[in-house]
Amino acid sequence: MKKVLTWLALAFVVFYVISAPESSADFVRTAGHALGDAASSLAAFFDSLA
Repeated sequence: MKKVLTWLALAFVVFYVISAPESSADFVRTAGHALGDAASSLAAFFDSLA
């Protein structure tokens, strides 16, 4: 069952990327910025501890 759900999720992602590439790119860009901001915040936190 887990394999089936994994393949269905992968198929949905591929379908979404093919059907709406601009929206997919925006989502990835937004997620990348969020991860970068989180990493910067963690770095600032650990710098303030030192």
